[in-house]
Amino acid sequence: MSTDTNNTLDIEPGQDWDVFPFQPQDAEGVSRLFRSVYGEGYAVRTYVEPGLLIAENAAHRVISSVAKTPKGDVVGHTALFNSAAHPGTYETGAGVVHNAYRGGKGIFTRMVVHNIEVAKQFPHLNAVFGEPVCNHVFSQKLTDKAGFVPRALEVDLIGSSIHEDTAGATGRVSAFLVFRTFRPRPHTVYLPAVYRDELDFLYEELDDSRDFRISEQGIPEGSVSEIRPQIFDFARVARVAVHEVGEDFASRLDHLEKELLQRSIQVNQIWVNLACPWTGQAVEILRERGYFLGGPLPRWFDSDGLLMQKILRRPDWEEIQVLNGHYAEILSRIRADWERSLEAGSD
Repeated sequence: MSTDTNNTLDIEPGQDWDVFPFQPQDAEGVSRLFRSVYGEGYAVRTYVEPGLLIAENAAHRVISSVAKTPKGDVVGHTALFNSAAHPGTYETGAGVVHNAYRGGKGIFTRMVVHNIEVAKQFPHLNAVFGEPVCNHVFSQKLTDKAGFVPRALEVDLIGSSIHEDTAGATGRVSAFLVFRTFRPRPHTVYLPAVYRDELDFLYEELDDSRDFRISEQGIPEGSVSEIRPQIFDFARVARVAVHEVGEDFASRLDHLEKELLQRSIQVNQIWVNLACPWTGQAVEILRERGYFLGGPLPRWFDSDGLLMQKILRRPDWEEIQVLNGHYAEILSRIRADWERSLEAGSD
C-alpha cells in the first residue's frame, strides 16, 4: 500500500458522489487514486500517467467511468479495455475505490453498471468479459448481477504481490472468466472431442448461437502457425494467442516453452482459435505437454477461443472461493483435468 499520505488524505470523506463518463480533466484524479491504493509501481502505466489515460480514452481503446464528488474529487474508477485477441472484445477491470469511500457504499457496483451502459454506445464493441477473482466472492457476485456468465477458470493467474495489500491474499490468486455478448455473431465452433462433455456444460446458456461440430480434421501438411505471445514478466504469466494452427505447431510450442522456462514464467496460457477445424489435434499436442482445460472464450478471436493452461507449481486449489454451485462445478471439472495433466506432464 502506498505511504504517500498526501494522496490518501487529500479527499474529504463522506461527500456525495455520482458516476460519470471519463473526461480529460479527471485524469489527474484517477492517477492520484491509483497511486494512493497501489503505490507508484503500478504495472499498467495507463492509469498512473494522465496523458496516457486521456489518449487511450480518446482512441476508445479504454472506456473509463469515474465516481466523483460535487467538488470534482475522483473517488472511484473502472474501465473497459481490449486485452483479448480481437479488438472488438473488451475486458471490464481497472477498478479502484478511494480508501475513505469503501465499505458498503456501492460505488464499485454503480461504476461497473454505468461502464456497461456506456459501452453499448460503441459499435465496434462486440463482447465484454470480466475476471472476478477467487480469493473472495464479491467480484463474482458483482459480475453475476451484471448479467455475465462464467465460462472458464484461470488458475493461479495473479501473483500475491499484486493482491496481498488490497485483498489479503498470500499465494497466487485464480480468476473466473465471465462473458456477455453485445453484438451476436453466429458461427461454427470446432470442439475437441476429448472435451465434448466439459464444453457442453461450459457453453450452457450462451447468449448467442453456435454451430457446434467435433474437430476431426488433421493439421494440413505445409501449413504455418500464427502465434502471438504476450509475456508478463512481473506477473510470471504468458498469454499466447494461437490464431492459426499449422504443421509447425508442436515445434513452435517447444521453442516457446523453453523461452518461458528461462524467463521463470509460472503460468502458461494458450488461447486456441476454435474456428480452426483441426483444433482437436492442437489440443492433443498441448495435453501431451501437461496442459489442462481452462474453458471456452466466446468471441475471443471474434470467433471463439479455448483456454488451455499449464501451471509450473501446485495450484492453490484450497484457496479458491466460489459464489455458488455452478461456479463450484466449473472448478471441479477444471481441477479434474489438472489432475489428469500431472501424469502427462511427467512423461
